[in-house]
Amino acid sequence: MSTPSEPRQPHDGTALEPIRVLRPRRTDALAELMREFQQQTDREPGGYEPVELPGPPAGSEELTQELPPVARSTRRYGDGRVGRAGSGARRTAVSLAVLAAAVIGFGGALLLRGGNTDDEAAPAPRPTRSAPTPASTPTPTPTPTPSASAPVDPDGAGTLREGATGPEVTELQQRLLRIPDVYRDGATSGSYDPTLTAAVARFQLWYGIRGDETGVYGNDTRAALESRTAPVSG
Repeated sequence: MSTPSEPRQPHDGTALEPIRVLRPRRTDALAELMREFQQQTDREPGGYEPVELPGPPAGSEELTQELPPVARSTRRYGDGRVGRAGSGARRTAVSLAVLAAAVIGFGGALLLRGGNTDDEAAPAPRPTRSAPTPASTPTPTPTPTPSASAPVDPDGAGTLREGATGPEVTELQQRLLRIPDVYRDGATSGSYDPTLTAAVARFQLWYGIRGDETGVYGNDTRAALESRTAPVSG
């Protein structure tokens, strides 16, 4: 750690003043140069040495031709005004062009208006009246035959389903009794009841019959059942 310096004792003598050093500029050489330049200028009024410029090459004057001045025709009017001769013709041409465009536009507007007037003035066609036809006797509507309105069984003509009755249902019940565990202790009443529907569906599931609806005795189910059972005797 630095220690502070001890204060100096005041100087008893006189204080020193700054000394300014003045150096003289060397202008003598510059003044001598200006004096020589002035003397030379006095001897030669032009101030510069004359230089001779090169002249044009030989034959160039023959190749150079002066263009003739452009003639401007003027026209003096009666009131003392002077104007170019072509200005009046130019104004006339412009006026004629504007007038022609106006006439063409007015004529086109008249044509369009006339076409619309003709369309509006055309009379509307009158509706024609047809002669009255004599009263004719009504044609009787054909009634549909029972064969045409009868529903078509999608599974075939000999298809049996729940709600059917008859000897064909009895034969189905007897054949299912011969298949083990399909229609166990089933009745042979000739009525297609829910028990018989469940037995037919069970037979289709066990033997993989897919051509008919579930529980419907169709052509595929009939063929599979008849191939596995003997004919039923009357």
